[in-house]
Amino acid sequence: MSTPTARRRPASAPRRRPSGRGGPARRTPSRRTVLRRRLVAVLVLLVVTAVVCAVWFTPLLGVREVEVRGTGKLTADEVRTAAAVEQGSPLVRLDTDGIAARVRELPRVAGVRVERALPGTVRLTVDERTPVAVLNLPDGAHLVDATGKDYAVQPLPPEGLPELKAEPGGRASAVRVLTGLPEELRREVLVVSATTDADVKLTLTAGREVRWGSSADTPRKAAVVQVLMTRDGTVFDVSSPELPTVS
Repeated sequence: MSTPTARRRPASAPRRRPSGRGGPARRTPSRRTVLRRRLVAVLVLLVVTAVVCAVWFTPLLGVREVEVRGTGKLTADEVRTAAAVEQGSPLVRLDTDGIAARVRELPRVAGVRVERALPGTVRLTVDERTPVAVLNLPDGAHLVDATGKDYAVQPLPPEGLPELKAEPGGRASAVRVLTGLPEELRREVLVVSATTDADVKLTLTAGREVRWGSSADTPRKAAVVQVLMTRDGTVFDVSSPELPTVS
């Protein structure tokens, strides 16, 4: 009998020497590589520092133009003069709150928005006051806005505005009543008067008068007086809207 041929075992893969603490061997960066990395880091730092210095301390991104929007009676130059923005000032260092405060000192300005626009523009958007009544005084027609502020004087009163005849203690209440009226009723007001904040009166077209009282409940009083005015009479009292009268 023939004996079975012995099977050959496959050659085993060469064993790797363990390195360090059981992990693969790590190559230590060469001195040249370390120096190159350090040089790159230093260059990046220098570039960042140069950019920051250029932006913060040089006219590179400085103010080149002051753009003014929203003016009506005011001119753009009047707003620029009040803003006092120095040409070439670094844009990122501008005191926008200070600029806005200086522009708001103009009597006609109710509000202003200050914006930066790269590369070198400061944009000022102005909200001018709108007159709702006029005070006729010896030096001219004083325009009064919805806050009761007397902000401008001109030789003649503008058309379509009611006259305000109010003592200082009643002016704010009189203006609140006037601005709280429905448009169709406000167009009929010729004069709004008050000596205190509780005795506002409206003189209307066709010789009619409305005794309003205080500015409290103005929407309700407006609704009541519009119903009363459908009746015959010249004096309409809604100072107490629960008990209105016509005479």
